[in-house]
Amino acid sequence: MEQKLDPSILWQNPLPALGQWIQHQAYSQIWVLTDENTDRHCWPRLQPFLPDSARRLCIASGEAQKNLSTCTYLWQQLTEAEADRSALWLNLGGGVIGDMGGFCAATYKRGIDFVQIPTTLLAQVDASVGGKLGVDFQGFKNHVGLFALPQRVVIEPAFLQTLPFDELRAGFAEIIKHCLIRDVAQWNNLQKMYGADFWKAAQNGQLDVERLRPLVLHSVALKAEVVAKDPREQGLRKILNFGHTLGHALESYLLSFPHRQVRHGEAVAAGLWAEAWLSQSKTGFKTSEFTQIATYLRILYPKILWEEEEEMQVAALTRQDKKNQAGQIKACLLEKIGQARYDVPLSLEEVASALRAYREHG
Repeated sequence: MEQKLDPSILWQNPLPALGQWIQHQAYSQIWVLTDENTDRHCWPRLQPFLPDSARRLCIASGEAQKNLSTCTYLWQQLTEAEADRSALWLNLGGGVIGDMGGFCAATYKRGIDFVQIPTTLLAQVDASVGGKLGVDFQGFKNHVGLFALPQRVVIEPAFLQTLPFDELRAGFAEIIKHCLIRDVAQWNNLQKMYGADFWKAAQNGQLDVERLRPLVLHSVALKAEVVAKDPREQGLRKILNFGHTLGHALESYLLSFPHRQVRHGEAVAAGLWAEAWLSQSKTGFKTSEFTQIATYLRILYPKILWEEEEEMQVAALTRQDKKNQAGQIKACLLEKIGQARYDVPLSLEEVASALRAYREHG
C-alpha cells in the first residue's frame, strides 16, 4: 500500500525545523498551550527554538479539563492580550491539549493558525493528524467540535521517553487499530516483534524509543493517506473509528466515576476486543482471527471491570456516537484483519451483548 506523508509533518530534527519555519513567518504573537506535565518535561526542549516573546499558558492535565469552561479561559487570555488573527497557537501535549487547543485556535476570531506538537504516543500516531478538533460536552466525548487542519504537525519521538508506562501502553491501542483495519503485514509484525518481552522491558523502564519510531511513522502515514482520501469523514475515514463506538461509550460512562476513569487508549483496547467479537456475527469475520486479536490484547491490557447491570447504561451511550445516521447506531467492524467495513448497523442489544462478552471473556 502506498503511503504518503503530508509535507507539513516535520520528522527530521523536528524542533529546530519548527523554529526555522516560524522565523520565516510573520506571526504577530506566538502562544504555547501546555499542561503541568508537558510544561515540566517538554517545554524546556521546545523553548530554545521559539522567540523569547512566546507566551505560555499552562492548564491542569486530564480529560476533565476538556470542556467549554477551559476554552472560555483560553479565549479570555487571547482576548485580554489583544491577539489578532495573525497570531500562532502551539499545542504542546497529548490528545486533550491537541483537541481542545486546536478547537480554541480554530474558533478564535474565526480561526488562527495552529501547530500540533503531540507528546504522547496516542497523540503522535492518531489525534494530531487529520484535523479533528473538539471538546467533551455533558459527558459525551468530543461532542462539540469541527474539522480544521494545523499548519504543521511536529513529531518528536524523544518526548515518548517522558511518558509513564501506562500512558505509553494506552497509546499503542491506536497503532494496533491501524494495523487491524488496513495492514495485515504490520499486524503480523506487531505480534512477532512487540509481544510480552517488549512490554515487560518497557514496564521496567527500558523503553527503546527507536523501536517505536517505525510504528509511529507507519501509523501517521496510514492515517494521513486515509484522511487525504476522505477529509470530512463521509466514507472511508470512518474505518479509523474501529474500536471507538463501544470504546467511547465505555470511556464516557466511566468518566463520571472519579475512581473508575480509564485512559482513552485503554477504553479503545476494550472496544477493539468487543467490536472484533461483534464482527464474527455481523461480517463473517473468522473466529481464528478474532482469537489472534483477543490473545494479543490480553498480553498488553488489564481488563476493564463493570457490573452486569451497567451494560445497558454503557450501551445507551452509543446512541450519541457521531457516526450514527437517522437514529441508527453505525459502527466500523472487520471483514478480515487488514480490511474493515464501515456503516455497519448495530442494535442496542448487539452492543450490550458485545459488552457482556468482554465482561465474561475479555
